[in-house]
Amino acid sequence: MDDVTYTGDPLFKSEVREGMRVDWDVPIEMDDGVVLRANVYRPDDDGNYPVVMSHGPYGKDLHFEEIYQTCWDLMCENHPDVPAGSTNIHQSWEVCDPEKWVPKGYVVIRVDSRGAGRSPGYLEHWSPRETQDFADCIDWAGVQSWSNGKVGLSGISYYAVNQWQVAALQPKHLAAICPWEGFNDFYRELAYQNGIYDSFARHWYDMQILKIQHGYGDRGWTSRANGELAAGPDTHSDEERAANRYDLYGSYISHPLDDEWYAAMTPDLSKIEVPVLSCANWGGAPLHPRGNFNGFMNSGSKEKYLEVHGLEHWSLYYTDYGNDLQWRFFDCYLKGDDSGWKEQPRVSLNVRHPGEKFVLRAEDDWPLPRAQYTKYHLEPSGQILSENSASETAAITYEAMGDGLTFLSNPMAEDTEICGPMAVKLNISSDTKDADLFVVLRVFQSDMKEVTFRGALDPHTPVASGWLRASHRKLDPARSTEAAPFHANDEVQELTPGEIYEVDVEIHASGIVVPQGYRFGLSIKGCDYVFPGETNAGLSNMKNTFTGVGPFLHDDPDNRPPEVFDNNVTVHLGGDNAGHVLLPIIPAKGS
Repeated sequence: MDDVTYTGDPLFKSEVREGMRVDWDVPIEMDDGVVLRANVYRPDDDGNYPVVMSHGPYGKDLHFEEIYQTCWDLMCENHPDVPAGSTNIHQSWEVCDPEKWVPKGYVVIRVDSRGAGRSPGYLEHWSPRETQDFADCIDWAGVQSWSNGKVGLSGISYYAVNQWQVAALQPKHLAAICPWEGFNDFYRELAYQNGIYDSFARHWYDMQILKIQHGYGDRGWTSRANGELAAGPDTHSDEERAANRYDLYGSYISHPLDDEWYAAMTPDLSKIEVPVLSCANWGGAPLHPRGNFNGFMNSGSKEKYLEVHGLEHWSLYYTDYGNDLQWRFFDCYLKGDDSGWKEQPRVSLNVRHPGEKFVLRAEDDWPLPRAQYTKYHLEPSGQILSENSASETAAITYEAMGDGLTFLSNPMAEDTEICGPMAVKLNISSDTKDADLFVVLRVFQSDMKEVTFRGALDPHTPVASGWLRASHRKLDPARSTEAAPFHANDEVQELTPGEIYEVDVEIHASGIVVPQGYRFGLSIKGCDYVFPGETNAGLSNMKNTFTGVGPFLHDDPDNRPPEVFDNNVTVHLGGDNAGHVLLPIIPAKGS
C-alpha cells in the first residue's frame, strides 16, 4: 500500500516493482533545514517492519557497475550466488540488495548523505554534522507508519565506518549494527599510519566521490532503475561544487598529528550499547581489519560478535554466506527471533590457509585467550628468526628505498597457526633526522616462493603489515600492550643522526596457518611492500596498478621528502639491543 505521500514535492514518487513498494527521493529534513533524499524499499502492505539503513556518499541511485565494473565482474564470476535470485537493477556499491532483503520482512532505506548524490548541502565526510544527520535519519525511520520502531545498520567500508560513529551517539531507535570492514581510528587507519601519510583517501576522493557529488547533474550517471540523475537534478559549475565541499587532502595533510580534528570524528566506542556484529577482513590492512577488531573489543555493548573472513572486501557481504549471517543477526535483534542466532559463537574465524583455503571455526573471545605469545629474535648471523636471543651483536645497515632486511624462521616442524595482534621491537639509528619503518610478516613455501593472498583489494597481499615513523615512536602507556603498542602521535621527536633509538611497531592483527615445511619471515624496509611478481591492473575505481599494497601507498613527496626518508637506516641487534617480533602462536583446541 502506498501510504507515504509528500504533496507538492517535485522529486518524490512511489511505485510497485520487483515485488516491493519503492519510494524514491523521500525527503528527510534535518534540524538546519537541509533536506536529505532517501530511497525506501518495503513490502507493499500495511505491515510494520524493521528497518535496515545505510547513509553515505556513493549515490543511492548509482548502479554498482557504473564506477565499480571490475569489482562487479570479479564478484559475480567468483560468487555466482550474488546475482542469482535478483534482477540486480537496484544493486549499489557496498549496500544490501533490497530485492533479497524486502522479501525477508525488512524495509531497506538508502540515504544520500549531505552534499552527495541527490542530497544538497556541504560535503564533509564523517564530520560531526554528517554523523548527526545519520542519527536524525535513524530516528525518523523509527517512527514511520511502516516501521516497527527498530532500525539496524548495514553496509561495507564507508557505510560501516559511520555505523561506529552514529552508534556512539545512541539514537533512540537504533537497535543493532553490522559494520562490515570499517575503520574507526581516523588518524591511524585512514589518514596516517603512525606518522606516515597514506595517499589512499586523496585518490579515493577523486575516483569515487567527485563525480557523484550533488550538483554533478547531467554530467554524471543516470539511474538504471528510475531514469533520474544520480548526482542530483541540477547541474552546478565546477566552482560551485568546489565551494560546497571541504578540501580532503588539505585537511589531512595539514593535520599530521592526532589532534582535535581527528578526535571530533573518532567515536567513543565505549558509548556503543546496541548489539554489534563486527565483520573483519584478514587482508584489509591498513584501512579495515584494525577497526573491526578494536570495535569488537572496545565497544560498550554487552552483546557483541566478531566474524573474520578473507577475499575481496566487497564480495562476501553480498553472498549467501554474508546475507545469511546478517539475516540471522538482525532477525534476533530487530524482530526478536533468535532461532537462527542463539547458537552463534561470540567469535567466528574463517581460518586462513595458503591457496585461499578457509576453515570456519568458533572461538570464545578475541584476541584468542589461548594464544601463546612467542618472541622470535632477530639473529644477525644468517638473518634468522630464532626463539633464542641473538648470540652475537651486530649493526646491519640498509637503504630505505631498497629491499631492506628480511629475517626468516626455520622450516615449520608442523602446521603452525599465527593469529592475533603482533608487534616488532627494534633498535635503530638513521643517518638523517627521521626514518620510516615498514615491517611485513611474510610466508614462504619450501622452495622460497612467497605465499600471498587475495586481500581486501590487492590480489597479492602479504600476511600482515605495520608502519611507524621513528619520530612518532612515543607510546601511550595507558593504551599499549606488549602485543599491541599504541603510539600517541601527538608530537614529533626527531632523531639525532647516528644515535640509537628503541622503537615498537604495531603489526595489524591477522591470521594464517603456516604449513609444515614452510617458513615465515619479517621484512624491515623504508618503503611500501612490493610483490615479487607481476603487477595487477588494479580496479576501475582505483587510480594505480596494484603492486602488493593496493591503493594504500605511502608516496606523498611532501610528507616523505627524499632528503629525509631516502636514507640509510641501521638495525642494531644482540646484547643490550633487543630485536624481535612477537607472534601469537595458537595451539590446537584441547592441547
